[in-house]
Amino acid sequence: MNANDPAVAVVVPVRNEAGNIATLVKEIAQALDGQWRFEIVYVNDGSSDGTEAELQRLMAQYPYLRRVRHKQSCGQSAAVRSGVEAARAPLIVTLDGDGQNDPAFIPAMLRALETGAPRVGLIAGQRVKRKSGGFKKFQSRVANAVRSAVLRDGTRDTGCGLKAFRRDVFLNLPYFDGLHRFLPALVKRDGYGIGYVDVVDRLRASGVSNYGMWDRLWIGVLDLAGVWWLIRRKKRIPEIAED
Repeated sequence: MNANDPAVAVVVPVRNEAGNIATLVKEIAQALDGQWRFEIVYVNDGSSDGTEAELQRLMAQYPYLRRVRHKQSCGQSAAVRSGVEAARAPLIVTLDGDGQNDPAFIPAMLRALETGAPRVGLIAGQRVKRKSGGFKKFQSRVANAVRSAVLRDGTRDTGCGLKAFRRDVFLNLPYFDGLHRFLPALVKRDGYGIGYVDVVDRLRASGVSNYGMWDRLWIGVLDLAGVWWLIRRKKRIPEIAED
């Protein structure tokens, strides 16, 4: 690792979020400036609005801002994976591009990750005082209750986009569409501890939701069954001694 390389990469998947990008980039920079060398990696997941033009405009102003582009939308898990692969830093933070995740909580999550290293592989944000509508909160509660009962991952809220983890830990996970919903269970499957930080949700400032949690019920159920199978099939790698 070069001495000038970033220590932290903030990965932000977006689709049609042109109105939220400038404010969020400034907030992320304010949260990290002077504490960690950082880069911000936006993943434009096939946007059809002014997202691409806005990212190009902002990259001309901010040298720490980078952009990865999907020619067509591939979904949030694919966008997160593309951003992590493109990142140069060993520590990754993810957050949603709609502005509801507050970057002010990023330093606390990174300090928790650094303090817990190498045993802790993931710090997950846990939303309190959610600003979503009643049906969306009900939907999230049901999804989290079912997931927790099946996977026993000890996590109250996996739908929060704010997460911090080691890049190598993430890239060693089995990849599938929907991966981002099951990170705590899969990181635990690989033998790492999970830490939690309470975060306060905010109202969306602009636009409408593009990535819904469990919005395709049967695909969510199939994903859950697949992760349950992966956890049960995990085998310990033997330690080999040769005389």
